[in-house]
Amino acid sequence: MASPTPDITLYTTQTPNGIKISITLEELGLPYKVHKIEFSKNTQKEPWFLAINPNGRIPALTDTFSDGKTINVFESGSIMQYLVSRYDTEYKISYPPGTREYVEMTNWLFFQNAGVGPMQGQANHFTRYAPEEIPYAKTRYTNETRRLYSVLDTHLSTTGSPYLVGDKATIADIAHWGWIAAAGWAGVDIEEFPAVKAWEERMAAREGVEKGRHVPDPHTIKELMKDKKKLEEKAEESRRWVQQGMKDDAKKLEK
Repeated sequence: MASPTPDITLYTTQTPNGIKISITLEELGLPYKVHKIEFSKNTQKEPWFLAINPNGRIPALTDTFSDGKTINVFESGSIMQYLVSRYDTEYKISYPPGTREYVEMTNWLFFQNAGVGPMQGQANHFTRYAPEEIPYAKTRYTNETRRLYSVLDTHLSTTGSPYLVGDKATIADIAHWGWIAAAGWAGVDIEEFPAVKAWEERMAAREGVEKGRHVPDPHTIKELMKDKKKLEEKAEESRRWVQQGMKDDAKKLEK
């Protein structure tokens, strides 16, 4: 049976969750179109986009399904699973369903989606976006993120594997990379976790990661962390649209 022909459009912006998908696509060597979503303009709340992802978040993806009709896929973990189940026939970045490695890969994929992402996201919010200093929240989420990093660090140190599962990078590694590359934005010092740091650098050296991380805009978080002035400017810009988005959502709920 011939492999399906991709007809993929990725709806994304430059975030850790967004680049999960562009990196996955690059690692698989799949053709795709990119539609940049402008958070500052609330593009993600427009009716046409809500028809693709009712939750109004990125990333989202459309493709022509096996029935010849368009399929909408949203939530980063779901998109990654969709892409490898449909297109990764050679298991470049996944393992065959039913194998031990497939189960372990799924464990770590969900660890990221249910743990690292949400906790680090809250650490980001209270470190960079909150309109006032809330020490308890900032400490709580930063420390929980650090705890999750320590789980990864212990796992990588104990197994001695270059990647989270086995001897190859999978969607579990890709899911984590963008978040861990942005550890400093959440107030986490990657130097505390040497095995994670070595893994992050190993992932960064991959061609697919290098290409995919710059979609749809340059991935500059590490350079940003070295420039205090630009860091504060970026935080202030982000703080404005995050707070405005929260106000807009609150108004809709009041109606």
